[in-house]
Amino acid sequence: MFKLLLLIFILIPAFEIYLLITVGGVIGAIPTILLVIGTAVVGVQLLRQQGLSTLARLQSSVQQGELPTTVMLEGVILLLCGALLLTPGFFTDAIGFLMLVPHLRRWVIERLIRRVVFATATNFGDSPRTHQPPHGESQSQRTIEGEFHRED
Repeated sequence: MFKLLLLIFILIPAFEIYLLITVGGVIGAIPTILLVIGTAVVGVQLLRQQGLSTLARLQSSVQQGELPTTVMLEGVILLLCGALLLTPGFFTDAIGFLMLVPHLRRWVIERLIRRVVFATATNFGDSPRTHQPPHGESQSQRTIEGEFHRED
């Protein structure tokens, strides 16, 4: 996982620099800078609108007594969109703008939830009796599951 993140943190800025130089060579330096600033300003305005809408839906679902899982994940994605839109570059702006599309954002969240639920179901599928402690872990370091209740 660390290697993947390191690769992402090296490749994305390199790609952004390449795009900025290429676009700057075609339209000029000043128009490129203005375009980057313009996409950030437009992105922040759209992000503000989407954020307020998501906050209203979050309050509504909490008032109705529902668990606002999807709406909270939308808020997290919108937070990441804000970071991407404020980062100078065309590639990060494109990803940020794509995630501002509500249907696409919800599709990503549904995929994420399915993946997490599947991974959780797979990890908890082991029976406690058949599970062996990891290599090098002694029997005394194992967690024993049980139930309890508090008597006050």
